[in-house]
Amino acid sequence: MYRQAIEELKKWKSSPTRKPLVIKGARQVGKTWLIQHFGAENYDNTVYINFDRDTTAGDIFELDYDTTRIISRLSVHARADITPGKTLIFLDEIQECPKALESIKYFTEEASEYHIIVAGSLLGVHLHRDASFPVGKVEFLDIHPLNFTEFLIALGEDRLARIMTIKDYDLLAPFHDKLIDYYKTYLVTGGMPEVVAHYVATRSLHDVRTIQGNIVEAYNHDFSKHAPASEVPRIIEIFNIAPSILAKENKKFMFGAIKQSARAREYEAALLWLVNAGLVGKVTRVNKIALPLNAYSDHNIFKLFYVDVGLLGFKAGLRPESIIEDSAFLEEFKGALSEQFVYQELAAHGVTLYYYSKDDSRAELDFLIDTSTGPTPIEVKSGTSLASKSLKAIMKDNPRLARAYKISLLPLGGGDRIANLPAYLTSNIAD
Repeated sequence: MYRQAIEELKKWKSSPTRKPLVIKGARQVGKTWLIQHFGAENYDNTVYINFDRDTTAGDIFELDYDTTRIISRLSVHARADITPGKTLIFLDEIQECPKALESIKYFTEEASEYHIIVAGSLLGVHLHRDASFPVGKVEFLDIHPLNFTEFLIALGEDRLARIMTIKDYDLLAPFHDKLIDYYKTYLVTGGMPEVVAHYVATRSLHDVRTIQGNIVEAYNHDFSKHAPASEVPRIIEIFNIAPSILAKENKKFMFGAIKQSARAREYEAALLWLVNAGLVGKVTRVNKIALPLNAYSDHNIFKLFYVDVGLLGFKAGLRPESIIEDSAFLEEFKGALSEQFVYQELAAHGVTLYYYSKDDSRAELDFLIDTSTGPTPIEVKSGTSLASKSLKAIMKDNPRLARAYKISLLPLGGGDRIANLPAYLTSNIAD
């Protein structure tokens, strides 16, 4: 299946200032497949080492950091020639071999002609823990679940995906209902590659839930295997409680929702582990609409989102038909799915999201981002109603705000300062 990150990898390959590339992302978002596919299409050969499976490969890096010796040993170990510019060296699950990770800086300094990519399912956790990681000696690329455009391409809707990408909205208008149907389907499947591939092959949404259950079980296994034993129960508690908090009218994450006696200091390490593993994302509150947004953020007040909207639906126990048929019984959880989708689409395009509220006011914005025109509010609606007293009041009180977006199931429209955007066009905000 097509992944837009391929284009970033091609830019990396041809860059005259290329450094070894570190790939981050949650387990099962398709990192290994993506790099192997990229190597097969753009290099004569790929030397692939998986330190989790190949327990002897780590010995290559134990003696010293002599790059000439390491390349020679890698070539013998992989039984393949390693030619600068023609061979991709792909070191997977590199967090299992800290010496290999540390060697990267020496390739930047002494042997930059070699093309090296490293990845790992829990690399984000390791990097946060390892303060000696060579900052400035590598480049980073985050891999996310398939976004909505990639989902359309996987379904064979290349033409629709292209029209969305080139922003030919007049040509897109007749396909609005069809795209809304695809959007609702995506809320069920999400973007985990295995799930999407199975749905493309079978078109069975009920099978989708089974696969999502297997993925969640694999995550639970990771908690027990890789997280500090003392933190595992708290990690599981946070991972399990997050969907129910998103379903509430006030979606702010509160540790007290886990249990009455819960305190932030007791759960901070567990939450950080989940964030660094890429399984949840924090959207912090800002109490002032001004730049830079981060200067006005309160990192102790935040919303918590899942890595994938399909997994969120599975964890919440939502039946596929309830989402597809827009059941009235979903009530507030429709809003949770819609906000998760917007978060996921924009985060996949590298957008940092905040949300806005003030202590002395009920006015709140679902999201606030920084764009070329300044702070930009985003209001998310799960249906076709565009009523939003908060957004109107905020735009009135802040005349310098150039643009705001209302995301809903309605077609493209709106006025000079507030654009009504159908949910399937959310990623275009990133441009």
